[in-house]
Amino acid sequence: MLVFVLVLGLLAACNGGGDKPASDDGKGEEASGEPQKGGTLTGAMDTPPEGVFNPIYYTSAYEANILDFTHEGLLTQNKDLEFIENLAESWEFNDDQTEVTFKLRENAKWHDGEPFTADDVVFTYKTLSTPGYAEAGGVRQDFAVRLLGYEEFSTGASTEFPGVVAVDDHTVTFKFAAPNVTALKDASFDIIPEHIFKDVPIADIPKHEGTLEAGKVIGTGPFKFTEMVDGEQYVLERNEDYWQGAPYLDKIVWRIVDQAVILGMLENGEVDFVAEPNGFQAADYETVDAMENLEIIEQPDFGYQIMGFMVNHRTPEDAASGAIKPENWVPNEKLSNKNVRQAIAYAVNRQGLIDGLLYGQGNVINAPIATQFPAYDDEKPNQYKFDPKKAKEMLDKEGYVDTNNDGFREDPQGNEWVLTMNYPTGNKLRERSAPIIQEMLQDVGIKVDLRQPMEFPVYAEALEKDNQDWDIYLLGWSLDSGDPDPSGLWSTDAGYNYGRWNNPEADQLLLDAMKAPEAFDAEYRNKVYSDWQVKFQDDLPALILYAQNSLWAHNKRLQGVDELPYSMINKPHLWWVTE
Repeated sequence: MLVFVLVLGLLAACNGGGDKPASDDGKGEEASGEPQKGGTLTGAMDTPPEGVFNPIYYTSAYEANILDFTHEGLLTQNKDLEFIENLAESWEFNDDQTEVTFKLRENAKWHDGEPFTADDVVFTYKTLSTPGYAEAGGVRQDFAVRLLGYEEFSTGASTEFPGVVAVDDHTVTFKFAAPNVTALKDASFDIIPEHIFKDVPIADIPKHEGTLEAGKVIGTGPFKFTEMVDGEQYVLERNEDYWQGAPYLDKIVWRIVDQAVILGMLENGEVDFVAEPNGFQAADYETVDAMENLEIIEQPDFGYQIMGFMVNHRTPEDAASGAIKPENWVPNEKLSNKNVRQAIAYAVNRQGLIDGLLYGQGNVINAPIATQFPAYDDEKPNQYKFDPKKAKEMLDKEGYVDTNNDGFREDPQGNEWVLTMNYPTGNKLRERSAPIIQEMLQDVGIKVDLRQPMEFPVYAEALEKDNQDWDIYLLGWSLDSGDPDPSGLWSTDAGYNYGRWNNPEADQLLLDAMKAPEAFDAEYRNKVYSDWQVKFQDDLPALILYAQNSLWAHNKRLQGVDELPYSMINKPHLWWVTE
């Protein structure tokens, strides 16, 4: 599922695949014996959730650390990124790939004891498609846009929602406007309970107790979200009626801990694990590896860090209402010239950031598609190798020169040219990288106003509200593992398209990559995505800074961990502790 966060380490790519062993000294051996029931497991996050515990509205990976235990979709994925059964026990396509029918598990229940049915599936997708969803802060439209009748229903032109149909209590059919190459991904979104939200207006769902309050957030997952001290601690308790059987653990407790003290707490056993989105820092690898009580999980991250450019801004009216209307967008004159954005890219020593901050445990990537997908192209897109001389030459050519000998360039009209740079607190790598990037840009004559970092919830709100005086923003993306399609982040009308990039040619390529029947040919689709990646790197709405390794760690008393390429949280009902 698509989420954003700080390292996100906001997050994926190293040469080679698979997990690396923590050591060769036998530290990774599992405890002997049968799984034991009981016990509490404590995890650490360095940033608190924003407080929106609803799959259709949350926006940060910190909420995901709660929701991954409480909510489920019809399908999940295995280590090969293939879709497998979850709340659905089977599925069948029609001949032309425009419909897929799922048989649902009859023993699945919501945390409050209500039965899970096809009506919940219909309600979830209908809500994603309801007029006003985006205005209320929703950004998950991409899971619904290919449904039959989506356009008419989402704009209010029709009150009929034919895209998802309950055949009976335990059978549901997804109907698409055209043959859909991403049908299983689209049908895998986490389901929310109709009986909780059916009478709640769409604008009020983000403020509803079923979205905000521990004990009121209801899912079908193995753990219930029962208690929280906001900004400090979040408690999940075993779901005794879980359809796959009651979990072994009694509780999982998330504690909010400053990144600087997480290692000490791991070593002394106050914290049992640290995982996504930020894990532990590359600089601490040897320290963690030397801790006899810990197991390290290292693998390529499923995402990347960016330096985003505010190419356009929404009007204050559209920003206030949440409307995304590209026809109203106002160009940001300081960065609207793509050659200026390209010059900035040449001025940033990305490999230097990797070597200095990530201790080499990451890669420069040049396209916003996870490297685990065959669609990723590491050759054709512009590589933007560090070249400050070229950066200066490009800026000179565009008329950005120092006219008053103060060491900084003025714009072509001779006015002071200052770029604001904004970033959040919480992730030490990002906090350390911001002044380094500022210095790199100032080395080629670009004056940068490095703002004071914001607490992440405040930062996220400012991004979503389209703060008009922002030019450059630092962020990370944790990517959807279901499909390489990047439109949920980078299409013009995507809610997460914070830089308000508007490129019709790039949008058309994204549409072409989904167009049947050609899109069912993997070679064709990879070629179209290659063309899109070239277009992205040319127009450059953001510079991808790096993709770092995921570095997760857990106490060896925790057993049953079966991590996925994109998450440590997998089958947590089978986790157990030895003491």
